[in-house]
Amino acid sequence: MKTLLFTLLIMTGNAFSAQVIGIADGDTLTVLENNKPLKIRLANIDAPEKRQAWGDRSKQSLSQLCFGKDAQYVTQTIDRYKRTVAVVTCDGVQVNRAQVERGLAWTYTRYSRDSSLPAIEAKARDSKIGLWADNEPVPPWEFRRKK
Repeated sequence: MKTLLFTLLIMTGNAFSAQVIGIADGDTLTVLENNKPLKIRLANIDAPEKRQAWGDRSKQSLSQLCFGKDAQYVTQTIDRYKRTVAVVTCDGVQVNRAQVERGLAWTYTRYSRDSSLPAIEAKARDSKIGLWADNEPVPPWEFRRKK
């Protein structure tokens, strides 16, 4: 019954609110939901890995946007690592989009449901914002594949 209810909540796209208690990297944060930590992977984007160029700056950006704040999130799915994949808003800022605008994440075209992100990414790239200041930034999915 609990699984069915959770599945229905995901399908209806209900929004939840919880305090952000941790930032793992530029596209993963932890909230305190019902006194338990819940790891959330930001939907539609892929940020540089920790050991990758711009990884620390991407994490710092997400921390500045959300750490210690209340986050509202709308779940899209649960990934293979059992993380909630969601669109997250902190202080009225949709942080998935903000990370791309700041040039600190790519649109994860393989999984993205947000058709506005490619244009936002292109604008950051054309303006050489963030990681786009590098001559040849390596997308995180390629970085992970090389490891």
